[in-house]
Amino acid sequence: MSLNLQYEDIGKEFVQQYYAIFDDPANRKNVINFYNATDSFMTFEGNQIQGAPKILEKVQSLSFQKIARVITTVDSQPTSDGGVLIIVLGRLKCDDDPPHAFSQIFLLKPNGGSLFVAHDIFRLNIHNSA
Repeated sequence: MSLNLQYEDIGKEFVQQYYAIFDDPANRKNVINFYNATDSFMTFEGNQIQGAPKILEKVQSLSFQKIARVITTVDSQPTSDGGVLIIVLGRLKCDDDPPHAFSQIFLLKPNGGSLFVAHDIFRLNIHNSA
């Protein structure tokens, strides 16, 4: 068991870097660098995708340009293989849509001397209240 003792700093730093790239339409294509070509998984609003090329395809298919994001919390835990599990809670406003709460979970796995996003699950926190 090799716990990454810097898991909290890694979680906060990763989230800051990831959203800085994702939220910039001119730079968004560079999120591919966080994922592994074959071993990364993303679930985006229930749609499951595997591999960096398919994940990038999904990200580039998103039609919004402006993103205003407020991060409420970033909680991280170390995994037994030296990775980091991260959950992000916040509010998201895209273009002229109203703001919505969102949650996103990342599981970073070690790969040589760095980490990659092995799992990424994103959901808007919208509930039927009828």
